[in-house]
Amino acid sequence: MLKDVPRNRAYKQAIFDNKDQFRGRTVLDVGAGTGILSVFCAQAGAARVYAVEASNVAEIAAEVVKENGFEEVVTIIHSRVEDATLPEKVDIIVSEWMGFYLLHEAMLDSVILARDKFLKPGGLVFPESATLYSAPCSVPDMFDTWTNIEGVSMKSVGAKIRAENSHKPSTTLVPLENVLADPEVVLWLDLREVTPDDVSTAKIQHVAVASKAGKYQGICLWFSCTFPSFVTEPITLSTSPEDPPTHWQQTTIVLPTELEVEEKSPMVYELSLARSSENPRRYNIEVTMLDPEEVPHPEYCSCHMTKCILTRAVLEKYEVDSLPQ
Repeated sequence: MLKDVPRNRAYKQAIFDNKDQFRGRTVLDVGAGTGILSVFCAQAGAARVYAVEASNVAEIAAEVVKENGFEEVVTIIHSRVEDATLPEKVDIIVSEWMGFYLLHEAMLDSVILARDKFLKPGGLVFPESATLYSAPCSVPDMFDTWTNIEGVSMKSVGAKIRAENSHKPSTTLVPLENVLADPEVVLWLDLREVTPDDVSTAKIQHVAVASKAGKYQGICLWFSCTFPSFVTEPITLSTSPEDPPTHWQQTTIVLPTELEVEEKSPMVYELSLARSSENPRRYNIEVTMLDPEEVPHPEYCSCHMTKCILTRAVLEKYEVDSLPQ
């Protein structure tokens, strides 16, 4: 994570762009790790930073803080935030809590607890919102690669590998050219108000319209986080395929079969996430491919199905007729 330049720079810029908010304030760093975010806060002028880290990395964080000359500002607390005590309420919480596809192995519950327990009324949370997206995609290494291995067709091998991978989403970089449609929002979180119940489940049914011809072979997930801003445009940390890669990469659910799609073809799927009963930091993901003929389409659907073409024509005529003469 320390080599994840987009991650580090997004946090640093968000903190430094808001120096007026940090100067002289108290900060809680939840899951401080090696302490880099705590040092950013101290560099921005925070009067006191409480860096809470449950693992033995807390010892390294103490060395990093001392190495940068902030041992009088940053207090390392080797504890789970659930068990930690602070001598005061804080003005700001910073945390890099996000997991793969935002929620997997995430520390969101810990941030929520810390917010409710330690943050002053009206205090700030960095980041303050997060959005999870999904889009149909191609997964050529799971399909196309197996059609020719040195002149030998290995499609049956590929099918078995896909069947195995259907039990566990893969975390890889998905090239932008493999994304087949505009993304849909699966989940939006306001970190100032979200509760654990709000992220127990999430479910969408989406009619995605192909922006290009290609092979519909999977569903791609990624997320973005937005930080508070009082001076500049809000800073966003994005793990989208169109942005510089991060250690989170993207998460892909491979479909058991592929579909050839043309531009403007509808691809309909249902996606659900449910918190695991065995491990609350893990989620079960389920994707169901649906028949475009049997699912209602949005009013302004741009797909090439006849019913949507006719609906668009009627709506466009109504809009023209309603214009002032």
